[in-house]
Formats: sequence, C-alpha cells, structure tokens
Amino acid sequence: QVQLVESGGGLVQAGGSLTLSCAASARIFSIDVMGWYRQAPGKQRELVAAITRGDTTNYADSVKGRFTISRDNAKSTVILKMNSLEPEDTAVYYCKAVHRGLPYWGQGTQVTVSS
Repeated sequence: QVQLVESGGGLVQAGGSLTLSCAASARIFSIDVMGWYRQAPGKQRELVAAITRGDTTNYADSVKGRFTISRDNAKSTVILKMNSLEPEDTAVYYCKAVHRGLPYWGQGTQVTVSS
C-alpha cells in the first residue's frame, strides 16, 4: 500500500507560480506511474501531468509549457511546478500513484488563482 501526502497549494494571483509536492510512503522508483490530477467544482477529475518510472512525462494540453512534473527518488517526492497560472487552473489537485497495478490517491490540496 502507498500513502500520498500533498502540500504546496494556496492562493495566488493570475500569472503567478506555485509548486506542489507529493510525498509517497513507498520508494517512488518502484512506483510505475505518478501523476497530478485536478477537479474543479462541477467538473470531472482530469489528468494534469504524469511521470513514469522511466521519466516519461505526459501533460494535459491546457498546461503544456506552463507546468513541469519531476520526481526526486531520494526523497520519494513528485513535484509539480506551475507557472503562469490562470483562474481556470483553480481546482483541488490530487496526487495519484499506480503501484503494482493498483491506484492510490492523496487527499488533495486546493489551488486558487485569482484574476
């Protein structure tokens, strides 16, 4: 079983930056895929960015060029750097890990971007 704890959310003005961190209880080099999802009020949860064990990354079109996902294996942490934030990025951001075929979710962290 993998436990995930997110941190780094908050309130920021449009054009600003935030960095989200996801600390995993397991060594992330053994986790197949880790990613960030978000869910805005009234909308479905959507993929924001993901990174595989082989460091292949995938981004939603809406965040390409603005967000960067990376992993620190020594700290068992996945980081999402978010630049040029827009009000449309406002959502609860969730960390997800897929380990041995099973999905694990964090509790979520709120990101609010004011215009």
